[in-house]
Amino acid sequence: MTQDDPFGPTRHPIGRACDQAAFASEVISILNDRQVVGASGARQVALDYLVRAVIKRVDFDARLVLDEMRAYRLTNDALIDIYIPRTAEHLGELWMTSDLDFAAVTIGALRLQALLGEAAQSLSRNHADMTNVLNALVIVPESEQHFLGASVVAAQLRRLGCDVSVSINESQQQVVDRVGYDRPDMVLFSCARAVGLETIRGTVKKIRHNGDPTPVLALGGAFSGFTDGIKKQTGVDLVTNTAKDVVGFTTKRQKALGPR
Repeated sequence: MTQDDPFGPTRHPIGRACDQAAFASEVISILNDRQVVGASGARQVALDYLVRAVIKRVDFDARLVLDEMRAYRLTNDALIDIYIPRTAEHLGELWMTSDLDFAAVTIGALRLQALLGEAAQSLSRNHADMTNVLNALVIVPESEQHFLGASVVAAQLRRLGCDVSVSINESQQQVVDRVGYDRPDMVLFSCARAVGLETIRGTVKKIRHNGDPTPVLALGGAFSGFTDGIKKQTGVDLVTNTAKDVVGFTTKRQKALGPR
């Protein structure tokens, strides 16, 4: 009687080689999918790592995380412009779907803020024209509760060679007084909620009334892209989430006006 092989029929070496090749191909395919750059410009594998780092790590070390992100061959510019903002958006999405509570989102945002500080320290400024450094004031209006987006914009402006101040949760009159005293070349409002638009409109009106010359007034943030006619509603010069747009607009206006 022939004894049955308890482990099944013997597989030919060629068959095993084919199975291994198929498995390796599948692994490579999965890894390639994770390396794909999404619409935001972020590689998913690096973005996934950063999300896990700010949510799940018990002992978060911003400097260590920054070094680990560099292992993905990411520049500090990419971290500030793409990965930190996209991670913040993802935290918000997880909160909206109740997959994270408010405390976890707050801790994650604070960790991203620490990472932003580490990345910003290594940035080199573009001082192509040292005789005409632009002064900027970034404002998080009264009653707004976000800060990370404004910090990202401030870092971007500094990288472009601007001197930047940040105003968070100051009263409307305090903001107007600050603009009158500091005389910035541009003022950038960061708005996350519709309720902030009326405050911004009133502040813009007072700045225009008091200022001579009036700085360039710009509006950005999470809410800036969801309202039709927001430029006319608030009275700002432009609505954008790109720091370069504001710098370019300000530079062109100053050239048109001539020396002050």
